Amino acid sequence: MKVWDTMGKILVTNASFAKYSKKAEEILIDYGLEIVRPNQPINDENDILEYLDGVVAIITGLEPITKKVISNASKLKVIGKHGIGVDNIDIEAAKKRGITVLNAPGANKEAVADLVFGLMLSLARKIPNSDRQVRAGKWPKVFGQSVFGKTLGIIGLGAIGRSMVQRAKGFEMKVIAFDSYWDKEYAETNGVIYSSIDEILKEADFITLHVPLTSETKNSIGIEQLRNMKSTAFLINASRGGVVDEEALYKVLKKGEIAGAGLDVFSTEPPIDSPLFELDNVILSPHMGGFTDGALATTSEFIAKSIIDSLDGKELKNKIV
Repeated sequence: MKVWDTMGKILVTNASFAKYSKKAEEILIDYGLEIVRPNQPINDENDILEYLDGVVAIITGLEPITKKVISNASKLKVIGKHGIGVDNIDIEAAKKRGITVLNAPGANKEAVADLVFGLMLSLARKIPNSDRQVRAGKWPKVFGQSVFGKTLGIIGLGAIGRSMVQRAKGFEMKVIAFDSYWDKEYAETNGVIYSSIDEILKEADFITLHVPLTSETKNSIGIEQLRNMKSTAFLINASRGGVVDEEALYKVLKKGEIAGAGLDVFSTEPPIDSPLFELDNVILSPHMGGFTDGALATTSEFIAKSIIDSLDGKELKNKIV
């Protein structure tokens, strides 16, 4: 039973929603919501304003759901993030209006973990550089590093971090990890060793980041942390770009103070004229971790159902505010 009084619209600003799942749209339509999609790319908050009339819910990806957007949506009840990170949503503005904010934790965990492990392998075996050289008519002897049997350090042992643990088992890696909310039972069952962030930086051969962007995590991997890593170690970030100080990362990569890095996220997206572009010991990808057909289908269906449940007044574990 609907808890709001009139039929409403749902604004979908994220182009990936329901692209691989018709069921996701059917969930909304069957509930009686009219789906509204912008007929132009969303570049800033002003591109959203004209679509807000009668909107009771929004599904967003990386588009800015700012205070201005929220204040102009008089009937808005719920905002659903088609993904995990909600740093593009003004949480405080939503909270003040009593608007629920939801995300889809774990829906794309396997896809992101696949990419992170792919970046690990590509860095260790220098696959992108080797490909470029062969295409240029060269046939180099390429010396890489093993992944099998090495130490994986995971910072953030949530859904994606745990999927990384499963992959690491297949490579017989030692797994050390840090999480603010340590699950002792999970760790003991899966052979994960608790370590501080400092210990992970000093010990791990591969370090993967799986944390949200908050005031505490912003630039938390800076020059000091990077210089605590082993010179043979690799850093992979597919969480949020602002977690890593990119200027500091460039400095240590340029000097060879760490072996390499893989980034799927950046402090500004897309990055423009980044000094990282000139380096061969970094692999850059366009925030594509969660973009597989299976992951997008699962995420779309999950967030659609969550929005309906929220409008029905149900308590949800994926509620941010």
